[in-house]
Amino acid sequence: MNFMRKYFLLFILLGSVVEGSGQDNKPLLKLSIADAQTFALENNRTLKSARIDVKSMDKQIWANIATGLPQFNFEADYQHQFVIPELSFGPVLNINALPDGLITKNDLSNAYQNSAPFPLGVKNNTIFNFTVSQLIFSGEYLVGLQAAKVVKLVTEKSLVKSEDMTKETVATTYYLILVLEENAKVLRESLKSTDQTYNDLVKMNQEGFNEETDVDQMKIGRSNIQTLITSIESQEEISMKLLKYQLGVGFDQTVLLTDSLPGIIKEGNIQYLSSPEFNVKNSIDYKMVSDQEKISSLMLKRQQSKYLPSIAGFYRHQEQSNLPAFNFAVKDIIGVTLSLPIVTSGLRNANIGQAKFDLMKSRLNKDNIEQGLIMEFETAKSSYTTAFSNFTTNRESMTLSKKVYDKTVIKYKEGVSTSFELTTNQAQYLTAESNYYNSILSLLNAKAKLDRILSSSR
Repeated sequence: MNFMRKYFLLFILLGSVVEGSGQDNKPLLKLSIADAQTFALENNRTLKSARIDVKSMDKQIWANIATGLPQFNFEADYQHQFVIPELSFGPVLNINALPDGLITKNDLSNAYQNSAPFPLGVKNNTIFNFTVSQLIFSGEYLVGLQAAKVVKLVTEKSLVKSEDMTKETVATTYYLILVLEENAKVLRESLKSTDQTYNDLVKMNQEGFNEETDVDQMKIGRSNIQTLITSIESQEEISMKLLKYQLGVGFDQTVLLTDSLPGIIKEGNIQYLSSPEFNVKNSIDYKMVSDQEKISSLMLKRQQSKYLPSIAGFYRHQEQSNLPAFNFAVKDIIGVTLSLPIVTSGLRNANIGQAKFDLMKSRLNKDNIEQGLIMEFETAKSSYTTAFSNFTTNRESMTLSKKVYDKTVIKYKEGVSTSFELTTNQAQYLTAESNYYNSILSLLNAKAKLDRILSSSR
């Protein structure tokens, strides 16, 4: 069928999937269109991945916050010195070397002896440092926190958009299966009628009331219908696999669609043949592009904040496992660090200029998206109206062509009509039937698109 062309490539891909031979006894899954969409929102694998992205953003935001909270670090540094420097104070008076009684100048000179050297370190030592630091002020840090929160909002809205798109794709596949089922049903009924006509023509030919070519032409028409049924049944099978893929279930899961084509068409007519309201500022796409504008604005503030100083405080405590004789290390230190870039050779100005251009582009993109969304809605509404008009026309044409074909069959059996008229009217009827189901699918796809557009703007 013509309406299957846009699904052809995806059908080929899914058709290559071979179902497992050991199928589990899974319960029958009965789904209306609303149930199918709800089920897909909970089980579609792409949406599950998108929800993980949202949860991941929570961790990223906390990681950004944590950089500005108190940090406690511990360091252990083991040192081994092969040669230890020494310090000597030179000759010193050793009173124990002085004789008793009268001390001469020579005795006093002999009593001065070289002092033992003092090591200025230890051969093996381990130094432990305990440091607590706290960011006191950083403009870039504060702006970064705001940006991270807006990015999370964008991620959440991206999930909502993915959900809306999933609901639309599930709906179009659901509608496609219903159309294929209904088309196959009608063709089977046509085949029964054609079989009866063919059998009658065979009997008439045996009795000499018609030519053999008349029988052959009817046989060709009968074969064409059988070919169409086989093709549609194959398309229906692949479409069901596509729906299961979108639902996030295995191909061995049995799914029963409970909605009917007439009910869905009637619901759409009531809902959209009037003038539906569309608020572009409530659209998820508009909200996303607005958040992107906020991010661009915050990126500009981030670059501007680099002109401000960054201030941090710290406290450090040090311990050593083996203290040297002379230890000049200070155990406790408290301090404040101020960082202020003075000259960056125009780097900051260039970054600020680039951020300003990005903000200008974001605002232009926002206006462009707003107009595009309005245009998308107007086009979708017009497409639905046109599709409904075509559906009405093709439904009437199919009814009339069926009526003409049935009368031609009767007239042929009565000898009033020719075999050429019979085969021509049969082909006309099959074409009208194909156009009718094409128009149904176009109508339902237009409905699914309007459903997505309007649901995201409420």
